[in-house]
Amino acid sequence: MEVRNRRHSSPHSLRLVPVQGYFARIIRIKMGRDYVEQREGGHYVAGTRVSLDSLVYAFRGGESPETIQQNFPSLSLEQVYGAIAFYLGHQTEIDANIRQGEEELYRLVPPFSIRKPEAYARLQRARAQLAQRS
Repeated sequence: MEVRNRRHSSPHSLRLVPVQGYFARIIRIKMGRDYVEQREGGHYVAGTRVSLDSLVYAFRGGESPETIQQNFPSLSLEQVYGAIAFYLGHQTEIDANIRQGEEELYRLVPPFSIRKPEAYARLQRARAQLAQRS
């Protein structure tokens, strides 16, 4: 592996020198760990059953990575940060995937107000009565 030697790097001369010993091992560390995997039509934290959607909703809701990790104790803080970094790097794609899932859920399970309009109306009346008492 070679890196630029700063003492000899001017705009007119670029000199590459071999890196040896301890620093060569540090430089060769693979930095691209996979924190997210795609399966079953969705994205998941790699090696877990935790969906990326769950972390994204928490992140969008203003939760810190530390709070998210506390709410998902099966994940390490590194996994949470890695998943958030993946989301930020693929935000358009992930947001579209989440929207598609929400639309499909709405289609398969319509809101309570549409499924059970009578029960929904009773619930709304009860809420209004509680609000009047307060």
